[in-house]
Amino acid sequence: MTDHSRLWRENRYVYPVISRRAKGLSIGVNLNPDKVCTFNCIYCQVDRRVEPVTDRVDLGTLIRELNQMCQWAAGGEIWRDPHFADVPEAMRRVNDIAFSGDGEPTAFRDFADMVQVAADAKERHRLKGTRLVVISNASRFHTQAFRRALPILQGSDGEVWAKLDAGSAEHFVKVSRTSVPFKRIVENIGWLATQMPVVIQSCFFILDGSAPGDTEIELYIARLRHILQTGGRLKAVQLYTIARRPAESAAAPLPAARLEALAARLRDVLADVPVEAYPGVE
Repeated sequence: MTDHSRLWRENRYVYPVISRRAKGLSIGVNLNPDKVCTFNCIYCQVDRRVEPVTDRVDLGTLIRELNQMCQWAAGGEIWRDPHFADVPEAMRRVNDIAFSGDGEPTAFRDFADMVQVAADAKERHRLKGTRLVVISNASRFHTQAFRRALPILQGSDGEVWAKLDAGSAEHFVKVSRTSVPFKRIVENIGWLATQMPVVIQSCFFILDGSAPGDTEIELYIARLRHILQTGGRLKAVQLYTIARRPAESAAAPLPAARLEALAARLRDVLADVPVEAYPGVE
């Protein structure tokens, strides 16, 4: 159940995974086999020193793979596969079709078209209760390419899980290693939260032997409170740490007790927002 490989049998783009955060089966769609991303997170498990298997997305192949996977999941055939034989009954549900891969999905040139493809597949295979999920670093919410996809998401029980790993610009640069300004990330998440409830995903970890300090944590909490105070809606906050080997060794998991303590602090100050903590494997 801990295998999050994006290579499934002969598929190029679509893969099934049992996700703790999804609490069931997530059908992953990898729009970035070329490993293109607007961030270069120090904790990322994608090793960009290794050449990608393919550098493009073949639309026909992706559509075929997605429909086959949806059919397989909707009919229950997936639970007869040895890879998923030990999945608990409570998690034998198709939670979502998730755009999550080897890069930033919203950077894909035809992102809105891909969201429509997923919405059509969900409808065709009668996956009621299955969400469309976009797992994003929030760097492109201001673009027309993303905003064209928003009505499709909203009309198909969609969610956006937006990454916010810092409270300060300094820590943001250290973690994300990007030229995208932190101000843009904060503004993008704030704007989207006024359009639809947003799930915040935040990764906290040990970097070069040190955990984020109290000041950094308080700044992070202030960012979340500001979103709510300016009319934004947060569906949930998901706190997690490194659970799989990252591409670089400077990052290590935050102890479970530290992560749970942060979750408790958030529950105190964000009383109406569900907060979940997902410790690493210890």
